[in-house]
Amino acid sequence: MSAPLRPHRPHGGGAPYLDPSHGGRARRAEGIVPQPLSGRLDLSGPQGARLRTAIAAVHRVCPEFNPVQVLRRGGRSVLLVGTTGRSTAVAKCLLDHSPAWAERFRHEIAAYRAFVRHRPPVRVPRLIAADPDSCTLVIERMPGRVATFHRHSAEPPPRADLRSALAAIYRVNSWRPPSGLFDAPIDYPARLSRYHELGLLTDRDMGDLQKLLHGIAQAQGRQGQGQFCHGEAVLSNILFAPSGAALIDWDHAGWYLPGYDLATLWVVVGSDAAMARRQIAQLAQNAGCDARDAFLVNLMLVLTREIRTYETAVQRTMHAPTPAAPGEPGAGAGEQQRLLLRRLHDDCGLARRAVRAAVGTR
Repeated sequence: MSAPLRPHRPHGGGAPYLDPSHGGRARRAEGIVPQPLSGRLDLSGPQGARLRTAIAAVHRVCPEFNPVQVLRRGGRSVLLVGTTGRSTAVAKCLLDHSPAWAERFRHEIAAYRAFVRHRPPVRVPRLIAADPDSCTLVIERMPGRVATFHRHSAEPPPRADLRSALAAIYRVNSWRPPSGLFDAPIDYPARLSRYHELGLLTDRDMGDLQKLLHGIAQAQGRQGQGQFCHGEAVLSNILFAPSGAALIDWDHAGWYLPGYDLATLWVVVGSDAAMARRQIAQLAQNAGCDARDAFLVNLMLVLTREIRTYETAVQRTMHAPTPAAPGEPGAGAGEQQRLLLRRLHDDCGLARRAVRAAVGTR
């Protein structure tokens, strides 16, 4: 499935590879092994009260779940590792029940329920229990490691991890689940219009992307539905094991323009991963000009979304009432976000040039 790495050169009617040579020399990355279960839960204080509420919600849908450790806790959800009988499980509970987040959580529950009868061609966690009303989900804990716990990789992924990730994404994208199980999470024209109104896309960007969308729509009219995608194909959502890669967090799964997962992976592997990005872009363009154009539209949307997200994060850091002092947790986070934002803007300029080159071949 995976194509060999090749020298940088134009492909398919003059559309350039997205090769971030400005990103610097690639560095080797090592996999990060998760810490073992500690067996302790801190239930004191306000955070402990929220944790007790989450555990109570889990016990209502899965009484045999025995919580052992907090795997991840944020402002919107908490992940607990525990046991159900002799098996290890992960419980996910939504803390922010605003309509948008509740809908997204229920979408994830619906995906895992669909996988019970219609198994995708990749390893996914087995559903143990779920309650859409309380936004509580219990799934098996999959064996494996993640290449990084961060959304955006600080270093290029090892080649073996990239090959495994691309093989898993290829199988997902080739799957055709029964009609009606999944919807289309993105309204592309509406999303572009919103980003344009926010000033994130220029008039030229809008014109170019609309031309590509028009050509893609004509091709899809001949070929049928789009491509099934995981929707959040970042390395932190992929577990690597000797038996193959497993994908988790299916709350964005659905039908997209072809190449959405590859565009997401291209963005998050980082500009230092020039060879990885070249291989991802090559795979996206192997199916021809329509697949190339869809990949570029997805790439612009993903980059614009990431820029919007991190611009908000940088502004929040700048206006924090008590910024972290040097040496304290959180110190340097603002600078890291600014550096990432600068890289995303550079990547967006690269993608913009590729879009304009693609329009010239239409």
